[in-house]
Amino acid sequence: MFSKPIKFNAALAALVLAPSLAFAHTGVGGTTGFFHGFSHPLSGLDHVLAMIMVGIIACQLGGRALWLVPATFVLVMAAGGALGMAGVGLPFVEAGIALSVIVLGAVIALGIRAPVAIAAGVVGLFAVFHGHAHGAEMPAAAGGIAYAIGFMLATAVLHIAGIALGFIVARIGDRHGMIAVRTASGLAAVAGVGLLSGVI
Repeated sequence: MFSKPIKFNAALAALVLAPSLAFAHTGVGGTTGFFHGFSHPLSGLDHVLAMIMVGIIACQLGGRALWLVPATFVLVMAAGGALGMAGVGLPFVEAGIALSVIVLGAVIALGIRAPVAIAAGVVGLFAVFHGHAHGAEMPAAAGGIAYAIGFMLATAVLHIAGIALGFIVARIGDRHGMIAVRTASGLAAVAGVGLLSGVI
């Protein structure tokens, strides 16, 4: 019989290998209104993985990082989205998004604990790319504003899910739980390499 960490990792690997879920941006789906904005980030594996990992990192750092790291991401993502809506070009957007999955996954998998300011700075850097990708396809009308609000709220929900996952693992205090989280994060980093290389 398979242990729980192996089952969890197998399920995550299956998700990682689903190419149709790879990107949640650049011309995919509707781009107006709150509903489209809220559902859009939930439909892309790259965004889901990165956001959950931001939450896990915030949980692992604890203290003010619990709110500062996710809030930094959401606010900087909004600024990146505004740049995209304004038509301001940003190079290497897709690469930046894929690198966010690689770097954040590696940080958790390797157990790296940076000071809160550095963690916030790193997630903020990646947030620009995530925001710009979605902002570039948003209309500048009122529907675009509602879309942006939905997108930011869904991102915050994914951060909260990551924080909750981190708390659950810490609460259980089980060594296998931490191994499962680190292994899953390592698989996410591998998925990021697949996204970066175009394999996924």
